Amino acid sequence: MGDPRGFLNIKRKESGYRPVEERVGDYSEVEVTLPDNERMEQAARCMDCGVPFCHWGCPVSNVMPEWQDNIFRGDWQAAYDILNETNNFPEFTGRVCPAPCEASCVLAITNEPVTIRQNERSVAEKAFETGYVKPRIPAGRTGKKVAVIGSGPAGLACADMLNQYGHSVTVFEATDKVGGYLRYGIPDFKLEKKVIDRRVNILKEEGIEFRTSVNVGVDVKGSEILKEYDSVMLAIGARKPRDLSIEGRDLKGVYFAMEYLEQKNRIVSGQSFTEDELIATLNKKVVVIGGGDTGSDCVGNANRQGASCISQIEIMPEAPSHRNDDEPWPLWPRLSKKSSSHEEGCERHFQIMTKKFIGDNGVLKKILACKVEWVKDEKGSMSMKEIPGSDFEIEADVALLAMGFVHPVHEGLVKELGLGLDSRGNITVDEKFMTSVKGVFSGGDASRGASLVVWAIREGREAARGINEYLS
Repeated sequence: MGDPRGFLNIKRKESGYRPVEERVGDYSEVEVTLPDNERMEQAARCMDCGVPFCHWGCPVSNVMPEWQDNIFRGDWQAAYDILNETNNFPEFTGRVCPAPCEASCVLAITNEPVTIRQNERSVAEKAFETGYVKPRIPAGRTGKKVAVIGSGPAGLACADMLNQYGHSVTVFEATDKVGGYLRYGIPDFKLEKKVIDRRVNILKEEGIEFRTSVNVGVDVKGSEILKEYDSVMLAIGARKPRDLSIEGRDLKGVYFAMEYLEQKNRIVSGQSFTEDELIATLNKKVVVIGGGDTGSDCVGNANRQGASCISQIEIMPEAPSHRNDDEPWPLWPRLSKKSSSHEEGCERHFQIMTKKFIGDNGVLKKILACKVEWVKDEKGSMSMKEIPGSDFEIEADVALLAMGFVHPVHEGLVKELGLGLDSRGNITVDEKFMTSVKGVFSGGDASRGASLVVWAIREGREAARGINEYLS
């Protein structure tokens, strides 16, 4: 390493966010960027630890020490080259990854890990700014055709790899624009859509064909795709949301979080909606049910839309602020975290169960909830118990269900092809990511279950290798 004592002499410094009063008035990215000299100092904190557990903790196996050293030396191009060997889209993960690598950093033992995610974002942006990221046109073509169904991170990573192998790749996307969850699930204040467009334009120049507004399994039969292409990759995500089947679920004002997030992302892109279509939160009391990242994104949107008050309720207990003995370093710890959206204004409540939606003339007015406790049995399993007499009501004009996703949508393509499913309803694949149907592969959330963008990229890459081997 360039400065083996950097971690002793330099404190961890995060990029931070734009002021709350400024950022809630727009949808520009909230995270700021450190000057190059400060970023180089942060990279200098990467220590000569001998065993880089960060590499082990990263789903795509980024080799952090090498590109941290290149940042420290000011060689941004070399840093990008090393990153690009393992990660097709560091500009995405540099913005939205929760950084399991940092949890495994040796410096995380003292809660001062290297700012790996922010360093990664800086490397990617520097590479684009300097014009270093250019289309890589394959030298030749194999004559094989592959259809990739879905243009989220798994689909894009798979398509990128297959195209570089020399296969002719067509990506099918059910919506009107490429990006999948990246485009219509993640708000612009975390990932501006010009970042996606910039990459997609390069992929197009490299020879990948994109066909949008084509829902394979509905608009086009899966059997037709199988006849036309030598192999198929299903990167359709886990889009079946977890519902809340309680009284009042059909009231106007109760929506799935993704309905809300997609609509807001479309509005930011310039699309308009009628008054009847609009999920309005201006001067409304908003309750977000679910304490994860999707719920946090709903909070950020509601703040920008002018909600009068926002509450976020979670059925699980609040996670600890520090590691416990069950999740020692270098494992990924479940910790309580406060997002930029929470900082903008939100009341958070834990161990709360929603029992009933209460309305007036078909419109949501209140939520009946209660407090619960979690008890561990002799086997270590946790079970939930309602606390008697703890019922209370929350005033609500809009309730957003952000309780995660259960599995990919089965209606349409999955059922038509008769794909094997696991006990959770995800598509089963073998070690090469092939499904129960020969020549049909799957990866990312569709087979893994709802997970991280970085895991989707990893599995898209692995599926591409399996497809390439199959076609060879």
